[in-house]
Amino acid sequence: MIHKWDPASGKVSVLVERSGFTGSDPTGVGRQQTNGVDVFYNLGSNGIAMDPQGRLVVSAMGDRQIVRLEEDGRRTVLASHYEGKRLNSTNDLVYKSNGSLYFTDPPSGLRNGDTDPKKELPYNGVFLLKDGKLVLLTQDVRHPNGLAFSPDEKYLYVAGLRTRTIMRFDVQPDDTLANGRVFVDMSPDKAIGNPDGMKVDQQGNVYCSGAGGIWVISPQGKHLGTLVFPERSANMVFGDADGKSLYVTARAGLYRIRLKIPGIRP
Repeated sequence: MIHKWDPASGKVSVLVERSGFTGSDPTGVGRQQTNGVDVFYNLGSNGIAMDPQGRLVVSAMGDRQIVRLEEDGRRTVLASHYEGKRLNSTNDLVYKSNGSLYFTDPPSGLRNGDTDPKKELPYNGVFLLKDGKLVLLTQDVRHPNGLAFSPDEKYLYVAGLRTRTIMRFDVQPDDTLANGRVFVDMSPDKAIGNPDGMKVDQQGNVYCSGAGGIWVISPQGKHLGTLVFPERSANMVFGDADGKSLYVTARAGLYRIRLKIPGIRP
């Protein structure tokens, strides 16, 4: 499900049922996960973004699609196949200001990951959806996960879950990517946590969940510090009227932390 939190009442309600998997047979769908308490199969929705018209666009991981939720409740599939083959299990997504949509497609939602017989693509890619055309941008990031633009949109950051690194790519005039290189390497830190959700503040600092919490990284790639939470953090978004609140999803909770620098909001 996708839930909705009301800041006025503090109450949580269900916004979207069956947000990530709409099939009738979940057998073999979703990789086994745990939140520290329960064991479950990860077949729900993952990354969420707002398109330029304010509509919710979702990585429907179990359905292996990018889906737009219309105002009347209908679901419009934006991407499901590349060159005739099904996507792996769409993970995170971000819009560029011109309306181009970027998303990652690791095998995280497949029961057996890279070795799953249902995996049709021989790689795990970062994709661009522009003018109705799907383009493979890179397959050089192992298990690509979270992604975010620099404030000037000259760079795209992509989290590599398995390598525990964040890659930085130059964004070309045609919205494709070039010159991928390692921006941050978390692998020397033995704390629990891998690069996952990622956002950027208005000064260009990168916030990415990872080893021990949420890493705050300067535009030059320096690890400035770590935001530590009671639970293992996963994804995040900047919010509130001034953009200085960082909302963070963790294993079982939703957290908010006030910051001094405003972030880039959806």
